Amino acid sequence: MKLKRKLISLGLAAAMVLPIMACGGSDGGNNANNGGSGDNGSGESAVSAEVPTIDSITLKTSADGEGDYGDLTASIKVLTNRTDIVDTVYKGYAEQFMEIYPNITVEYEGITDYEESLRLRLTTGDWGDLCFIPTSVSKEELQNYFIPLGDFDTLDSIYNFCQEKSFGGKVYGIANGGTAGGVLYNKKVWDAAGITELPKTPDEFLDALQQIKDNTDAVPLYTNFSAGWPMGAWDAYTDIVCTGDAEFKNRMPHMKDPFAKKDDMTGPYAVYYTMYEAVARKLIEEDPASTDWESSKGAINKGEIASMVLGSWAVQQCKDAGDTPDDVKYMPFPITVDGKQYASAGGNYGFGINNQATTDNQIAAMLYLKWLIEESSIYTDEGSIPARKDQPLPDVLADFSGVELLSNNPAPEGEEDLFDNVNLESEVGINNDDYPDCEILESALYGTKTLDELMGEWNAKWTSAQESLGVEVTE
Repeated sequence: MKLKRKLISLGLAAAMVLPIMACGGSDGGNNANNGGSGDNGSGESAVSAEVPTIDSITLKTSADGEGDYGDLTASIKVLTNRTDIVDTVYKGYAEQFMEIYPNITVEYEGITDYEESLRLRLTTGDWGDLCFIPTSVSKEELQNYFIPLGDFDTLDSIYNFCQEKSFGGKVYGIANGGTAGGVLYNKKVWDAAGITELPKTPDEFLDALQQIKDNTDAVPLYTNFSAGWPMGAWDAYTDIVCTGDAEFKNRMPHMKDPFAKKDDMTGPYAVYYTMYEAVARKLIEEDPASTDWESSKGAINKGEIASMVLGSWAVQQCKDAGDTPDDVKYMPFPITVDGKQYASAGGNYGFGINNQATTDNQIAAMLYLKWLIEESSIYTDEGSIPARKDQPLPDVLADFSGVELLSNNPAPEGEEDLFDNVNLESEVGINNDDYPDCEILESALYGTKTLDELMGEWNAKWTSAQESLGVEVTE
């Protein structure tokens, strides 16, 4: 059951292949192979001055209406991880857009193993025109693959989460909406177990899971281990949720032993303690190696699963997966800091435009991106925080009463990629490699290592990375 996938930096992977080719594909109709390359011959991006920034575009509202680039002809490909709705909902978005811009063809490609596939495809240029930027692309690598969408100072006042995909004062990706950190649960099951108050600490949460195991037939906590990426989802709770500090992620590269246990059970250790103990106490599915992500959505809808640790983006998918959507709810993650709970608000995958595509394809992709995040119903459909700051929050977060919603602060000037560099060098892999989180589950399942031993190893790796990169430890 060992997962042996390890993170490979895209920068290293890119150095191992020939210069990036123009994006292409066998379909012959939706990428830069049909119109030349965006490469300037030096191996660097040749972003044309003719490509507008996303904020400068005026969209058409109908096929015969006023707006920019109404006569542009192009065919673009969009890559997505949403294989479940790529041929239905996403196809519908494309069709709506093409009614307004009839000379632009939009085709989607759904990819099951999205992260692994994109790590390879980005280095070859064979990925179309618009995609979700893989989490493995560090901030300093964004310019290697994507065009700038505009200046950070301008776009940050318009869109949420711009700091997540920005570098050097430029924004290279805009989030497909955002999520808050919490726990998906079936309220009917929790009520049937006799739980009257939602847990606010790791031990209260574990006690609730035990109560569910004792009093219902539902799986208390479903890990979705075999899919891999749901294990990495736990990493999203290791900054704001467990510290209440919007600066914690920026401080972490300078911290000594950030994974050490704290007496008040806050900090990253408390997050992984929650996972480790749930596994060790057998409060999860019987065979983690046989889990199935797609069927788990219907199972929590029906009450066969009581809870899953995932971002709020998953709520709508689980509501749509069965006949009892009202039973699917979302609670804050069970950690309390000085008497208060926090939830992190972060972006989903960010949309990025291929810097090797033709100018026409880049403009067409920019038009579709702006239409999708500003005019389509995508955020209502998915129940996520909208990309635009002037749009209302989704109903799924309406019950986070008393919970403070925060986003990580931008890194200080000169340290924009410091967290990424220490994280990659250490191979701890927070938010970009699910293997370490899978190792926690395996250690708890088989009793091979204690959590203290695992966190001790992570601290040692973090220290080694700090030393290797010459990072000053100040706290």
